[in-house]
Amino acid sequence: MGSCFYEKGLKFECQGCNYCCSSEPGYVFLSENDIKRLSDGLSMDRQSFIDTYCRVVDMGAFKMISLLEKDNYDCIFLQEGGCKVYPYRPKQCETYPFWAHVLEDSESWEAEGRSCPGINKGKLYTKKEIEAKLNQRLGNEPVMIL
Repeated sequence: MGSCFYEKGLKFECQGCNYCCSSEPGYVFLSENDIKRLSDGLSMDRQSFIDTYCRVVDMGAFKMISLLEKDNYDCIFLQEGGCKVYPYRPKQCETYPFWAHVLEDSESWEAEGRSCPGINKGKLYTKKEIEAKLNQRLGNEPVMIL
């Protein structure tokens, strides 16, 4: 990547508000690696994990596997005290807020900061660290069912 708005890095430190895991409808699309880590971490076979904790989302030309949400839109794994599967959480969760669409430009970063109080606080991530987070998603693309 060439010159970008985060050339000198960006600050982020989770504030534990759980907003990214709750409050609004959304999707946590899972890769095969995510499904394996989660099912292994929960000592379940792949299909039992999917049947218990996932939904299939129709995207039109294909379908994708996403974690279930509770009725209040909280992630199925969000519990008092935090994430039940934190050590083996999906890459989508692990790399937040360093997602491509959030890092498009400074306006996108600031817009995300209106929902996430950890943006622009705490640890300064270097450009190299940010790009490493972006690259963690490569090879972990969500499962697509045709």
